[in-house]
Amino acid sequence: MSRLDDLRFRAATAFQRRVANPLTRRLPFHTLLETTGRVSGLPRRTPLGGRRVGDSFWLVSEFGERSQYVRNIKADPRVRVRIRGRWHPGTAHLLPDDDAVARLRSLPRFNSAGVRAFGTSLLTVRVDFDA
Repeated sequence: MSRLDDLRFRAATAFQRRVANPLTRRLPFHTLLETTGRVSGLPRRTPLGGRRVGDSFWLVSEFGERSQYVRNIKADPRVRVRIRGRWHPGTAHLLPDDDAVARLRSLPRFNSAGVRAFGTSLLTVRVDFDA
């Protein structure tokens, strides 16, 4: 990872952790991904953008495997996604072979623009909802 990418990662994650995430977690209809903390075992809720397609939810992680929620998914793929105020349990799948840039074109524009602007290692994630 280049020095610029590392600086971008540190700045974006500090802003998200201290400002953006605490605010957006409180919005009742903002989309949230709930993982289980790999060390603590506690629920971890991350605001994010993505799109439901049938019985799946698609998103792109801007920092790939450096993202804490991706690390939590690797430890335990069972997750929940809150869409429009309703929780949906499912199983998350990391898709490193998917074209994340192309995938962003099919996701909400505002979030996708931020992911493209700040992202250093894009990774597609698909959550398959339980039946």
